[in-house]
Amino acid sequence: QVQLVESGGGSVQAGGSLRLSCVASGYTYSTYCMGWFRQAPGKGREGVVVIDSRGSSYYRDSVKGRFTISQDNAKNTLYLQMNSLKPEDTAMYYCVADPQWVGCGQKTTFRAWGQGTQVTVSS
Repeated sequence: QVQLVESGGGSVQAGGSLRLSCVASGYTYSTYCMGWFRQAPGKGREGVVVIDSRGSSYYRDSVKGRFTISQDNAKNTLYLQMNSLKPEDTAMYYCVADPQWVGCGQKTTFRAWGQGTQVTVSS
């Protein structure tokens, strides 16, 4: 079973940057779909960006050009670099992982979820 632990959240002003990290431990998937979801207060969870084991990434339109997903396989770590942050990016951010990579860009169900890290952007 994969465990995911996020870190790097915090409070920033609009226009600022944060980098989230997600360390995977336990059983690691040889093929996968991994990424980041978020949930703002009073709203449902939404996908931010996911990446599959082939290296293909799928971004939410509202974060394209501002957010970048990357990974360090040697460290079993997934990153989310967030630049030009906006107040509407305020949410709890969750790291997700699943061994099924087919249809990664459309997945909403994942076998593993982290506990979340809070990102707050003030105007």
